[in-house]
Amino acid sequence: MENSKTLLRMVDICKEFPGVKALDNAQFELRSGEVHVLLGENGAGKSTLMKILSGVYKKDTGKIFLDGKETEINGVREAQTLGISIIHQEISLLPDRTIAQNIFLGREPVKKVFKNIDKKKMEEDSQKLLNELKIDLSSTDMVRDLSIAKQQMVEVVKALSFKTRILIMDEPTSSLTEKEIDSLFEIIAKLKAQGVGIIYISHRMEEIFEIGDRVTVMRDGKYVGTKNVTETSMDELVSMMIGHNVTNMYSRTYNNPGEVVLHTENLTGLRFRNVSVDVRRGEIVGMAGLVGAGRTEFADALFGKDPILGGKIFLNGKEMGKHTPVDSVKNGIAYLPEDRKNEGLVLQADVAENIVQASYRKLFPNHLIKNDVQDTTARKYVKELRIATPSIHKMVGSLSGGNQQKVVLGKWLSTGNQFFIFDEPTRGIDVGAKHEIYELMNTLAAEGAAILFISSDQRELIGISDRIYVMCDGEVTGEMSHDEVSVEKILKLALGKEVS
Repeated sequence: MENSKTLLRMVDICKEFPGVKALDNAQFELRSGEVHVLLGENGAGKSTLMKILSGVYKKDTGKIFLDGKETEINGVREAQTLGISIIHQEISLLPDRTIAQNIFLGREPVKKVFKNIDKKKMEEDSQKLLNELKIDLSSTDMVRDLSIAKQQMVEVVKALSFKTRILIMDEPTSSLTEKEIDSLFEIIAKLKAQGVGIIYISHRMEEIFEIGDRVTVMRDGKYVGTKNVTETSMDELVSMMIGHNVTNMYSRTYNNPGEVVLHTENLTGLRFRNVSVDVRRGEIVGMAGLVGAGRTEFADALFGKDPILGGKIFLNGKEMGKHTPVDSVKNGIAYLPEDRKNEGLVLQADVAENIVQASYRKLFPNHLIKNDVQDTTARKYVKELRIATPSIHKMVGSLSGGNQQKVVLGKWLSTGNQFFIFDEPTRGIDVGAKHEIYELMNTLAAEGAAILFISSDQRELIGISDRIYVMCDGEVTGEMSHDEVSVEKILKLALGKEVS
């Protein structure tokens, strides 16, 4: 790898937006046939740097060298012509078109005589690309019929159809199962063997050591350093990212739990059945399970989003009958959903509007919104949660993922509610923001709140939970205290196996 050809050098790259210096003399290097991980907290400048490379933004100052030659990149199409492609975290395919139509969208081959689209050639060329990567799909398949993982594979093929030499992958595994991740990693290995240079952005630290060759860390728009993966550690990388050591990522103060806040008896819903759990005041109760186990559906039913088909829910000793999310908020439930963008936030509203969204009845009992009250409340939580935003009137959709999640937290903290449902609260956010969320959960529990914590990361469940329930195929298959839990036990129960 040391002797591999240098494909790309970005030197002293600067970029400013109104009120924000996004990049401050940033730098990056990529060699052929390597996976170079780009690491940093949300807001560190990773996405801005990659948008400059892929032609979405123009740099203010600095230089870009491709194959040793200084190059200006003046747009997305020009970047693609230079062999640079980016696969964004959000799938951007058209669901009602075939794989072939998506791969060659906007550049369909045409017949020489009548100049109409050469459908046969387009499908054959697409199938050739699929076959080269050993992806078991037909170019005539409709995208809407594909799983998220298969769509991600199509995104890779689409990028490579531009004769890509530099492939940027932004959180490519965020919505994939373990098996699907393995398939993606096999494709990455094939691309490396072909000499493609891959820039890999991920918040999953374990992936760095599985597929990365080198890792570059950014912080506050600046270059911090580059390490060979074999010569660094997770602790060192975390310290580089946040600027100080984190001695215990999962710091918990275990307290004697109080009275039961949530109790369910044989609760049955759309994709779960006979679920009986307790969550007490002052404790964090984890809920583990594989994709499709029914954890999110259970949370949705608790909050009143989905119907309850059987069983009972008791909140603070009082049975909850048929209820809506509005009823749940009034009764003291706060729900941070898995899909924060579509269910937790109004992306086209500003930070202040989002933070007071769930506490209108409390803040404005006369139904008259007072801007000074709204702004004061927003500033309080922006300060407490260290939300990185130039203004409380900044649109939430323009914030980084970690800061969006903090806005959701602020929204629910402003209600004063004491039973929290956290569904995958750290998915897609950086390690620094994760640590802050763990600290907040610990503080809430210490102050007497009751927390139901759903996560697919067994290590964070073990590190932060007092007790853990495990679900498999819609049922609870086991319960363990933090003293007896292990990753192995969780996985066995998640697969429906007995734990000895």
